[in-house]
Amino acid sequence: MPQHVRSLGLVPGTTAPAHPPAQSPVSAFPSAPQRIAFLARRDLGNSAAGGSELLVDGVAQGLTAAGHQVTLVCGGPAAVRDYRVVSAGGDTGHYLRTKHVFARHVGTADLLVEVCNGMPYLAPLWHRGPTVCLVNHVHTDLWQMRCAGPAAALGRRLERWALAGAHRGNLLVAVSESTASALTRIGVPEDRIRIVHNAVEEPGPRHAKDREPLFLVMGRLVEYKRVDLLLRLWERVRPVTGGRLVIVGDGPERRRLESMAGPGVVFTGRVSEAEKHRLLCQAWLLLHPSLVEGWGLVVTEAAIRGTPAVGFDVPGLRDSVQHQVTGLLAGGASAFAAAWCTLALSDEQRIRMGQAAARRAAGYTWRETVRQFRAVAVEAYEEYGHRAPNRRRPA
Repeated sequence: MPQHVRSLGLVPGTTAPAHPPAQSPVSAFPSAPQRIAFLARRDLGNSAAGGSELLVDGVAQGLTAAGHQVTLVCGGPAAVRDYRVVSAGGDTGHYLRTKHVFARHVGTADLLVEVCNGMPYLAPLWHRGPTVCLVNHVHTDLWQMRCAGPAAALGRRLERWALAGAHRGNLLVAVSESTASALTRIGVPEDRIRIVHNAVEEPGPRHAKDREPLFLVMGRLVEYKRVDLLLRLWERVRPVTGGRLVIVGDGPERRRLESMAGPGVVFTGRVSEAEKHRLLCQAWLLLHPSLVEGWGLVVTEAAIRGTPAVGFDVPGLRDSVQHQVTGLLAGGASAFAAAWCTLALSDEQRIRMGQAAARRAAGYTWRETVRQFRAVAVEAYEEYGHRAPNRRRPA
């Protein structure tokens, strides 16, 4: 983590009570922003929702429980929640409508939180008031996978300008030390970055590990998750370990991946929370071949259930996986296959890492994550007041 970046998180490995006390009411913090609005690409109910949407929903719920008035303006379908959700239109077109929808349905906010996942809303250009930018990961290396040459270059420049230019002077929230480092590399000053870690729910009653090797992949099936590489490695691993490779999730890559799958591979599509819990408990290993992550929330979801992870030594995963403690990180494809086989064949090492993963994951609670975020919200609100002493704060 950069030297000057402030982390508001727990020391990994510490724990919090399973049933934390209620948050202090807003009235206990006279300078706290009461009306908080989020701009995000998706609501949690969207079929393409992932870790970013889980984080926003968890924070929004926690802020609402603490007495804040929370509104989420998003693209796509808007679900009914404890906080207000407003759809600004389709997945892509809503970026052009957000300013208008915000003005019509929100009007004013004491704090605006722009969630920037590649494509920015450029909120500082049209919003007058305290603003925070929440960043899961910087998409520098992903633009070329998603777009053709000129479009990829434009996307990289736009993202860099939005984060290091349009939001200059605002606080930026990173979900991991890796994301914080990526922000500094594109020009965001270190002293403007705050780290708020993802949280994980206490899973409840456990299921026993499967008697036969069960290897789990869980997430949206998109190119940068590199499940195709995993399927190729499975042909080398399966003769050594046996067992099943279960792939949970859906996405644009699913049909192509299914056409590549060999013996022992099962695609489940999207599953219920109960089935997700069962599989995360029963799995011997979580496999995470992604090119880059902000954090890799599914790693923590598996960890809290005593399931270690094997991933690549890439941004995000090197934060959520402690190498040789809660799982193994590989530098290349052959090393990934070797790590996979090593943990599959060593019951003692796999169990020890699963126990260490569960202890570490227990420290990432929603109570603590909401506390971290509220601290950033108060700091941004107070700082804006000091920066513009002659401008009235929202009533």
